[in-house]
Amino acid sequence: MSNIAEMNGSIRYLPDSPLITNVHQMNGDSEKTFPERTGRSEDRAASWRHVAVFAVVAVSAGWIGRTVEMVTGSPTNEGPEQLLWIVLPVMVGLLLRGLAGDGWRDSGVRLLFAGNGRWYLFSLLFYPVCTFMSVLVGMGAGLMQIRVGDADTLFRQVVIAFFPALIKNLFEEFAWRGYLTPRLAAAGVPDMANHALTGMVWAAWHVPYYLFFLDRATFAAIAPHGLMLFFVMMVAGVVSLAFVYGELRLLTGSVWPLVVLHTVSNAVTGTLFLNGTFWMAPMADLWVSPLPGSALSIALCVVIWIGLSRSRRTDAE
Repeated sequence: MSNIAEMNGSIRYLPDSPLITNVHQMNGDSEKTFPERTGRSEDRAASWRHVAVFAVVAVSAGWIGRTVEMVTGSPTNEGPEQLLWIVLPVMVGLLLRGLAGDGWRDSGVRLLFAGNGRWYLFSLLFYPVCTFMSVLVGMGAGLMQIRVGDADTLFRQVVIAFFPALIKNLFEEFAWRGYLTPRLAAAGVPDMANHALTGMVWAAWHVPYYLFFLDRATFAAIAPHGLMLFFVMMVAGVVSLAFVYGELRLLTGSVWPLVVLHTVSNAVTGTLFLNGTFWMAPMADLWVSPLPGSALSIALCVVIWIGLSRSRRTDAE
């Protein structure tokens, strides 16, 4: 059976063969949003070298920022250290694309809204729906309560959080889903391994943020059970999210749905959690919290990833 299926004027590679390629026929022209996985060993070796460079710089970014903070004596959260942490990964990705020969075909910079409207809607609703389900389960089990505050105040808090989250997630998503995911595919990595590897590097990148840059009061609120348990659950939560994010990247061929999804998470779910809207019984956050890392949020990610993967296979047939 050919690993290319043609439907409605588009061509899609089947899952776990070459990475999805959408070819939109417009005015007689075609535009590839993802490159085919190369079969040449020298190209794959180059892709692996570039992926390794990216991963090393990305994982080191926060520690470099921390070193700068210690050398300069700048107060936490007020110096260049967080800027280095957020900017270095996407900058090295841009350099590898522009100067090292990776190119731009799989960068995901185009919106590609035509044909992807339902996935943009999914990006808007994913976290609100998952949060609602977490609240239902938590309240049903007697582990969570909702503290209803002033709606106007809550709306202002979400709006205030939205724009900084948007800027931050432009850098973050164009690093992880704009560079690492498609370049792992170019190196011949199957989809599941791609998501897992991206998730592990993504989780490692977060570690210095929680250790050094996040204010201690906020960290205490999200990690009440100690560092070890927090980081175990954080890694599990980030890797499970990487499967959802990565699958959506493959479905759409664009990074922008991920920017939307991630920004809604930070601005809405994060705000609701940190402003005290959710009250949870002791240890309940390990089981029913809407934040990544709870058992329920990980289970929801697994179920949703399976649904997205099946949808991609259906579209490819």
